[in-house]
Amino acid sequence: MPTCFQRLLLTIVLIFPSILTAKELLSISDKTTETIKLVPELVIANQSQNLNITEIRNSPAIKWEPFRTAQTKGIANTSYWLKFDFIQTAPQAKQLIISLTNPHIDSIVLYHFKNGQQVQRLQLGDHYPFANRPILSTNFLYSFASQQFDKHQFYLKIDSTGATNLPLNLWSSEAYYQNAEQQTALYGFQLGVLTAIGIFSLFIALTSLSFSYTYYAGYVLSITLFVASLNGLAFRFIWPEWPQVQNFALPALLSLSMMFAFLFSEKVMLFKYHNQTMLRLCRISAAASVLLLVVCLFLDYTTALRLNIYAVMLASVMLMYMSTAQAIKGYKLAKLFAIGWFCMMFGALISGALYLNIFNSDLTASTPFIIGLTTEVIFMAALLAIRYNDERIAKLKIQQDALDQAKQAREHKEKALRLEARSSEQLSQKVQERTLELEIALRELNEANQKLTEQAKVDSLTGVKNRNSFDKRILAEGRISRRQQTPLSVLMLDLDHFKTINDSYGHLAGDQALRVVADILKQNLKRPTDLVSRFGGEEFAIILPNTDQTGALQVAESIRKAINAAPISWGDQSFPLTVSIGVNSEVINSEEHTTLLLEQADQALYQAKSEGRNCSRLYRPQ
Repeated sequence: MPTCFQRLLLTIVLIFPSILTAKELLSISDKTTETIKLVPELVIANQSQNLNITEIRNSPAIKWEPFRTAQTKGIANTSYWLKFDFIQTAPQAKQLIISLTNPHIDSIVLYHFKNGQQVQRLQLGDHYPFANRPILSTNFLYSFASQQFDKHQFYLKIDSTGATNLPLNLWSSEAYYQNAEQQTALYGFQLGVLTAIGIFSLFIALTSLSFSYTYYAGYVLSITLFVASLNGLAFRFIWPEWPQVQNFALPALLSLSMMFAFLFSEKVMLFKYHNQTMLRLCRISAAASVLLLVVCLFLDYTTALRLNIYAVMLASVMLMYMSTAQAIKGYKLAKLFAIGWFCMMFGALISGALYLNIFNSDLTASTPFIIGLTTEVIFMAALLAIRYNDERIAKLKIQQDALDQAKQAREHKEKALRLEARSSEQLSQKVQERTLELEIALRELNEANQKLTEQAKVDSLTGVKNRNSFDKRILAEGRISRRQQTPLSVLMLDLDHFKTINDSYGHLAGDQALRVVADILKQNLKRPTDLVSRFGGEEFAIILPNTDQTGALQVAESIRKAINAAPISWGDQSFPLTVSIGVNSEVINSEEHTTLLLEQADQALYQAKSEGRNCSRLYRPQ
């Protein structure tokens, strides 16, 4: 057990080198947060020579410089050494984890020195089978124990192509696994949505043999696999024993996605019928995407990835332009298509600029692309759903037309059979003709009676039900209200200053006002059980079954505002029109109660008239 003096001496020895270097040594204390970003603590040495760890530690020719994030931005072939160290001053033992959350680094050699002694050497990277990792995770992890006054020093040899950003963090074990659960849930939700949409589209494509759904399913599934590869999940779960697949997975999947995107756009935008130039451009672009896929198999990873990023940015702009042009021409589905590809284009341009190091930002390079992609896929799914519904309606119409034609053919056949029967038996033919004529006459008479009956129910001027229909209907609805114990509402409407309209503009203008009011009443009654009728003169009555006072007042106010907002045009003149409305709502308990309900609504109407007109009033007993 070290004495207090020995502990103090050890602390001075461990901290003294950091004093000489004029940089404060990172200290892990009780107050230190559960997560520490190590990038500010890093120093870097770019070395093209193949030096071992002893040479790196002891060679005076090695020039260590403060690490800058811009040094690992973009896509490039890189080879360098990193170094950082810290000391634990917290008295309790800790289990710590170093995480590097870039799953596409080719090779990482990690050296861990504790109190000057090497305790670990690890070989990590996506050039090695996934099972070789000490902790099975999509990120590169190293877990170690730390005691009070332990000084830890780490050296990392990084060799990689492609995106070499270094999100390096030091975690407590509990904090890391909590964060990992959240990230796993987020990735799982994102990939689950994309996979569900892709598989659903694939099933529809197999059952309907639709090229649109086939290309869309190919696009979504290839993009889903690309996102899984980007997050490292594909390497973990799909090809963990084939690290060589990592060298061409991202470029190949991007090229494949672009091919399906152009083919899908051609079909869903119907360029074959609307724009031959864009049709040829889509097919040429799809062929170029296939060619790019083949060429990238023979290129180094960095060049292939750069080419595909440029291609994705260009493809997004092209498809955005095509969809916008079609939307301007009035093509219905092009509007959704344009919105989806605007999100995709915006995300692709920002992510591409970050990957290509056109500008620097703390934002993760893949985030804008993933957000834009997810939005675009959802919009495309909605677009296909709308198109599928349109096609279904068109097919139903074709089927209905076929049924109508079959019915007409059957009728013609029956007519021919009757003619043949009449020609064989003259007497029977005459009887049949007389019978047929009688049936036709009866049918025509029945139709005429039905028309007369219907006309007897309709007001000839306004086209709404007349007073007789109203009286019959209110009795029937009163019985239903009494039986079901549901409220029955009646609205009585009267045109304000109608005599003035007749005197000022003529009776024909008054008739036009009545017709306009009747049309507005019909438009504002949404339920088939509601009834509007002309009660007499300039008065209208409305029956609202199963409607309480609140609902009846809302309907009355809606009608009043609609009439008030619709001035009557007569010739070159225009005049305003308002109505007063009386409302009553009750649960009917007897036959006489129905008449009382109507009388009370009429009293509410007179109350509205007396209070200045152009208002709705609910009946209240005086």
